[in-house]
Amino acid sequence: MTPIKSTLFALTFAIVSTPAFADDHTGNPKVGGAEMLVERNIIENAVNSPIHTTLVAAVQAADLVDTLQGEGPFTVFAPVNDAFAALPAGTVETLLLPENKAMLQKVLTAHVVAGDWSAAEIIAAARSSADGFYHFNAVSGDALSAQVRGDNVYIYDESGNASRVTVADVNQSNGVIHVVNAVLVPK
Repeated sequence: MTPIKSTLFALTFAIVSTPAFADDHTGNPKVGGAEMLVERNIIENAVNSPIHTTLVAAVQAADLVDTLQGEGPFTVFAPVNDAFAALPAGTVETLLLPENKAMLQKVLTAHVVAGDWSAAEIIAAARSSADGFYHFNAVSGDALSAQVRGDNVYIYDESGNASRVTVADVNQSNGVIHVVNAVLVPK
């Protein structure tokens, strides 16, 4: 595998109600113009996405590469570079420092859910709940909630910050990625 070289990696949970970005060749949506191949794992595909270089760098700095290349299955809510850039100045650089590795791992694993959750499954769970939210836990132990608003799915962190799924159902050999537009921050 090619060495992972970038800036920060974070996984997020938010989903678009219809995966309208499907590519005819792979059946998968393209991400940042790059093909995402079903036979590749989460890391192998993320490395090819030009809009996830910060996320990839963060995963590497947090020593989570082997985990996310593992059998899974995992559902990853993957924030784009712009989501990291929107964090307060210095946040990404601080998280990437070796002494902050545990904090970086917590942030990243707050974007990962055990299992292979399609957009349709998340939408159905949110729509069938009494309060209109599907409540679940990330592998970090942090609470997340999914809500459908119009044609969009939003994922909320414990502080009530929302991230919208912009590309749903990017299938991987060990799970699925849903691209999101904001970083979910654990408490």
